[in-house]
Amino acid sequence: MTACTRAKIDRPVEIRQTAEYIASAAKDIEPKADLSMTFCGLKCENPFFLSSSVVASGYDMCAKALDMGWAGIVYKTIGFAKMNEVSPRFDILNKETTPYIGFKNLEQISDHPLEENLAILKKLKENYPTKIIVSSIMGESEDEWTALARLSEEAGVDMIECNFSCPQMTSHSMGSDVGTNPELVAKYTAAVKRGTKLPVLAKMTPNITNMEIPAIAAVNAGADGIAAINTVKSITNVDLDSFVPTPNINGKSAVGGYSGKAVKPIALRFISDMKRNETLENVEISGMGGIETWRDGLEFILMGCTNLQITTSVMQYGYRIIDDMLDGLSRWLTAAGYSSVSEAVGLANKNMTDAGSLDRDTVTYPIFDKNKCIGCGRCYIACYDAGHQALDFDAEARKPVFLGSKCVGCHLCATVCPVNCILKAKRVAKKH
Repeated sequence: MTACTRAKIDRPVEIRQTAEYIASAAKDIEPKADLSMTFCGLKCENPFFLSSSVVASGYDMCAKALDMGWAGIVYKTIGFAKMNEVSPRFDILNKETTPYIGFKNLEQISDHPLEENLAILKKLKENYPTKIIVSSIMGESEDEWTALARLSEEAGVDMIECNFSCPQMTSHSMGSDVGTNPELVAKYTAAVKRGTKLPVLAKMTPNITNMEIPAIAAVNAGADGIAAINTVKSITNVDLDSFVPTPNINGKSAVGGYSGKAVKPIALRFISDMKRNETLENVEISGMGGIETWRDGLEFILMGCTNLQITTSVMQYGYRIIDDMLDGLSRWLTAAGYSSVSEAVGLANKNMTDAGSLDRDTVTYPIFDKNKCIGCGRCYIACYDAGHQALDFDAEARKPVFLGSKCVGCHLCATVCPVNCILKAKRVAKKH
């Protein structure tokens, strides 16, 4: 406790008493909100599923996750094709002291035999009848898509997800090369519907300008819902000694799929686009891409998702993150006055509009809390070198000096402030 003594505190921080107080205060907001959801007609105990990936690629793995509280799993994509994976096949992107903001993978679909995967799906549903088991499938022809749908239904799964979006398949007849072609999306969706009566999701690729086009094609062909987004085509790093982009596979590399926190803004944008489209506004969406915390998951729900899928966060923290997801989401809903998670669906998307419709006649200026300011000067440097030179810096007092006549209210200063001491003033009319 002596190490916690800081300026303006005349005694050590009482760590144990503080922890007890926080725990006691938390009990005042006992989570009561109902987290169950109905997605594509299926009752889910909560919105959180494992997404189709290495984290859901075997019986023991999936069983452990379901035992820990995940409402469902989207099993790693199965198909007739035999996969031969590279080594290594993962890479990360970091920034300064942040070790993990983005994740690249070169994984393809399951490398286990189709018969083995179908047996695992059957066993999972038999042993976890109240959980939602989703079969992710990928074929190379209409006949294969139809057969995979039929075999999946015979295995007893609850839903089928069509993987039209994996960006690192070696065959151009599979993955994102299909997802960027609306005609193929429609043809293969229809083929899947011929093989099953189960709900069908079409998983979209972000490697496209307008996701609404293939999404509409899928829905018109019979898809019951949309899953978005899959990973983004990427090159994460280049080794400065060998000049080989990473991961280095015997002196070469290739474009792979990028995921993790860094793709959340991309995912939310595509989801918003689809939910604001008249044809797609009532189509249910299973959202994914950068969901690491309950707050991230809530943002996807607020943008219109009724189901969430997660992979990269599990790779970092394990299946146990479901405890944090459920507790955090339930506590927020309870504190905000909502009795169920479904009440929050789409609330934020209602506040989206086109750039041309935004208010451009008013401005809000920054307010500086000089008591909280630590005098680092980052706001001054950012404004001078990348803004409108609306700040000066008092070197003696080590405080920024606001030059209101030059400020345009961009709030670049607030975005770089490390202690959040720059707030927004009341919005006023611009002076012309």
